[in-house]
Amino acid sequence: MVSLANAKMPYGKYKDRLLVHIPEAYLVWYSQKGFPKGKLGDQLAVMLEIKMNGLEDLIYPLIKK
Repeated sequence: MVSLANAKMPYGKYKDRLLVHIPEAYLVWYSQKGFPKGKLGDQLAVMLEIKMNGLEDLIYPLIKK
């Protein structure tokens, strides 16, 4: 879970932003388009579920400053 909390978007509009800071609407759009294969796609899918269920507060304490 710590690695998910500190994962950053490697490209695009939200490049270098933590996945938890990417807007839910963007994640929904991306899921409809199709998440990329592999680890990043899995992380984006999990982050979408976290955001859809309002659980972001569980992620914030795990972010390394």
